[in-house]
Amino acid sequence: MPALPRALDRTQAATLLGIGTLTLLLALFVSHFTPGVALAVGLGVALFVVAFVHTEAALHIIILSMLLSPEILLSQPAAAGSLEASRGVAIRIEDVTLVIVGFSWLTRMAVYKQLGLIRQTPLNGAILLYAVSCIVSTGLGILFGSVRPVTGLFFVLKYLEYFVVYFLVVNHLTEERQLKRFLFTVALTTALVSIFALAQIPAGGRVTAPFEGKEGEPNTLGGYLVFMLAILLGLASESPGLYSRLGWLWLSGLAFLPLLYSLSRASWLATLPMLLTLLLTLQRRGLLLGLLSAALLVGPLLAPEAVIQRIRYTYAQPAERGQVEVGGVRLDTSTSARFESWTEGLAGWSQAPIFGHGVTGFRFMDAQYVRVLVETGLTGFAVFVWLLTRLVQQARRSLTAALPGWRRGLAAGYLAGMVGVMVHGIGANTFIIVRIMEPFWFMTGVIVVLGSGWIGHGTTPPAAGSAARLVRVRWS
Repeated sequence: MPALPRALDRTQAATLLGIGTLTLLLALFVSHFTPGVALAVGLGVALFVVAFVHTEAALHIIILSMLLSPEILLSQPAAAGSLEASRGVAIRIEDVTLVIVGFSWLTRMAVYKQLGLIRQTPLNGAILLYAVSCIVSTGLGILFGSVRPVTGLFFVLKYLEYFVVYFLVVNHLTEERQLKRFLFTVALTTALVSIFALAQIPAGGRVTAPFEGKEGEPNTLGGYLVFMLAILLGLASESPGLYSRLGWLWLSGLAFLPLLYSLSRASWLATLPMLLTLLLTLQRRGLLLGLLSAALLVGPLLAPEAVIQRIRYTYAQPAERGQVEVGGVRLDTSTSARFESWTEGLAGWSQAPIFGHGVTGFRFMDAQYVRVLVETGLTGFAVFVWLLTRLVQQARRSLTAALPGWRRGLAAGYLAGMVGVMVHGIGANTFIIVRIMEPFWFMTGVIVVLGSGWIGHGTTPPAAGSAARLVRVRWS
């Protein structure tokens, strides 16, 4: 038997043999199913092969699918007031995409062992402990009957899936050219989402992101736009070229209008500290100061009527049952429900203070911090706070290390966006909303790499480590 060519080593030969065998099995498999199922399976296999051969291409697909993929509802939400109220089990195409790409990544790591498993970063330890705290709390909840096993485990996976995005980015982002390509795809996705939302304005009502179902989630769109607007404004302020600044500024305006028309008060509230953080961290503040000054001067005159009515509705809603009074001001039922969530959550936490009731083990609450406390107890809440602290530390470090220009604008925008996301979590489940967290953790991976000191400087990136060394930190 003739020897294999030198260019074709054993690993490559095994890879080609595996792909050929998979193709044959796929052909036999799809012949027994309907064209729709066969097409879905074929696309899934194609994505697996693309991710295996060219992981960057798969990451671009993930970026686009984060906000532009349909939802498939597997189970309907339970009746209002029940334990499982508002906990319908749903998956999106991006969930399936992420699973396929993640599996392909693990397969690639197994075939090319020199690539290692997971790159060691300053966030690994906090991420690992947060995952463990969610799993332990939910396991105890299942054991004591407060959590339905299938629902609880499914939601735990949903809580943790965006960490896969983070590790994919830090493992594969090695060049500044890659970073610029990723930023282009991120900006394109934001533009498409904003245009889709703008097209809804003439119909009236609150605007939402694409494929949000019948009811839609304006608060989700608002949280996403707060984060992306911070990054766009940071790039617009610090980019050196006139045309690039105008381009980022145009995208900022495109994202700002849907943010207004989302009528999400939690998102509006988050925008204020986001802008303040940008003012404190940017070196070139002139553009942002000019925009804010203009907004203060003409904003009250040009503000849409829907926005004015939404603000008034907070304290001028007709008297209804369930409204809360604060300082003599009667709040609307939606805002009152947030106060009640905090009160009921604290009462529920007192029943299981150490490990909580488990994920989905308590009634639905639209308040991130109390939800973490009541679901995972003091242990999980402490780890969650530690994770947020590490995120802030890493963002500040990246801001300090970033070179002047667009890199510093990106780092400043991320830090401001993270502040906005944290404030948004007061009145929403921000850190478990996949459509906010997948972009957030993608950009977190970018910022960690940017702050490492080697991208764009010609130095060698740290090697990926084994699972046994997952929590060690080697970046000085």
